Order: sequence, then structure tokens, then C-alpha cells
Amino acid sequence: MRFREIGILVFLVILAGATTVREPRFLSAKNLTDILLDIPLLMVVAMGMTMIILSRNIDLSVGSTLGLSAIIVGFIFKSNPNFPVWAGAIIGILVGLLLGALNGILVTWLRVPAIIATLGTLNVFRGLVFVVSGGQEVGANDIPPSLIELSRTSPIQLPWIVIFAVLVTIATHLFLRYTRTGREIYAIGSSPKAARLRGIQVEKVVFLAFTLTGGFAGLAGIMYASRYGFINPLTTGAGLELSVIAATIIGGTNILGGSGSVPGTVLGCLLLGVINNALVITNLSAFWQLAIYGVVILIAVAVDSLIRRQLERAAVDQTR
Repeated sequence: MRFREIGILVFLVILAGATTVREPRFLSAKNLTDILLDIPLLMVVAMGMTMIILSRNIDLSVGSTLGLSAIIVGFIFKSNPNFPVWAGAIIGILVGLLLGALNGILVTWLRVPAIIATLGTLNVFRGLVFVVSGGQEVGANDIPPSLIELSRTSPIQLPWIVIFAVLVTIATHLFLRYTRTGREIYAIGSSPKAARLRGIQVEKVVFLAFTLTGGFAGLAGIMYASRYGFINPLTTGAGLELSVIAATIIGGTNILGGSGSVPGTVLGCLLLGVINNALVITNLSAFWQLAIYGVVILIAVAVDSLIRRQLERAAVDQTR
């Protein structure tokens, strides 16, 4: 894990240096602020995805969950201009928790494979986005100014959405590392059968992971409205699942479950944020983004495979 994290840091330095040589504006205060504001949305959802993948599952519906939560709250603001922002945030999180719980029920109690269940809910939730919105966008005039301000100011000179992302990250790290349920998530990912034999209630733990992931996506929906000042039913959250999965895997979370860390996921989010910004600021085609994501994921999986083989060989050598 430390090898992977150090490798990401080295690659970040190389990428930042190469981009700066081509476009000196990369290190400008405005551009660094843009990177800082783009990462929190990805980071919050990636915290949930880390738990899901650690438990040997996957959630393809996080982008649609974000979109549906955002559009529901957006139309509440549109219909009630004086509706409190804090109440809207609570509603968005509750919607996300409900959608995540639905995924959890499909996977744990109905025994639907996670990739199939969440692929289905991805389309169901996206369809509900259009049903709720009627295909209409929530424009900048409909978003409360106080919500937009969360992406601009705070008492400590960092935008509130960055602070929220940091708090979620710290809470997730503490949860996974120091609580019994967090350790059980690792145990389930390592071996579900062994976890059951140890008395772990696998279904309840996996259900909790899916529910929390939905809640994180709901919170990210509110942060999206704050960051961009509009909610479009077609584009809000679309394709986010690929970025989140990429950041989690690049950060060292094993796609087969059982190993990974929150700091690694944070570095994965930072790397993708820098890559996206570098593509924009150097005027490279946005179509390169998907190709780069695919290549980076393949490299990350290959590195995981090599590390796993080396560990297995070392374990065999120690037993001889």
C-alpha cells in the first residue's frame, strides 16, 4: 500500500511538472483553486465506493443517485425559494440513503449480484431524474445564493464543500480503521465464508455499506448544486461512477476486496482531478479522458496483481 501511495505522489509530481512546462498557468492560484473545488465531489462519493469495493462488491448507480438527489432538492428550492439550505441538504442525504438501501436490499436479501443490481438501478434512478424534472433544468436563479456561497467562502478561507469533503474523509478513515464494523468490511472482502464462520453478519454489514454510499452520493448532489450553480437532468452525475471506481482502484483498493485505504483513495481522487484539469488547460480533447481512465485502471490492476504475487511468493518462502 505504501508503495502504491508513494508511486501516485511521484506520478503527480511528474504530471504537474510536465503540464506546467507546456502551460505555465497550471500552477496559477486560480487553476489550483479550480482543482481544489472539483475534487470534493469525487472524494465524497469515493469514500462510499471504497467501502463497497472493500466488501467485494461494486456500485454502478452512484452517479444516478447523485443526480436524483440533486434534482429532487433542486425542485424543492425552485418551488420554495425560502426553503432552508440545511433542510435541503438533509433531504438530499436522506434520498441518497434510501436509494443506497434499495441497492443493499437487492444485493444482500434478494441475492442479486452487485454489478447487475446496481446496473439496473443506475438506469432506474436516471429515469426517475427525468420523471421528477420533466426534462427541465434547475437554473442558477433557482439555486439559493447561500448554497452557492458554500463553494466560495468559509471562516478558514477554504470553501465549505472542501471542508465537508475533508470531514467525510476523516470520518470514513476512522470508521474503517478503528470500529468493529469497519474491520468487518475488510474481513468480508477477504473471505465472505470465513467472515460468516467468525460470526460476522455479512448481510447487515454489506447493507450498511451500500446505504452509506447512497448517503454520500446524496450529499455530493447538494455539493454539485453549490459548485456548478445548476442541476441538469441529462448531465448531473452522468458517468461519475467510472471516475469514482477509477479513483478508488488507482488509490490501491483491490477490486477483489479485502485491502485498501482511505488515504490511497484520496490520492487517487487527486490524481484524476489533476489529469482532468491538465487535459482542459492544455487544450487536449476531452475524449482522451475515458482512454486515460481505462489505461490508468489497467495499470493499477496490473500493479495489484504483481504485488499480490510477490506477497504470495514471500509467504511460501517463509513457510519453507
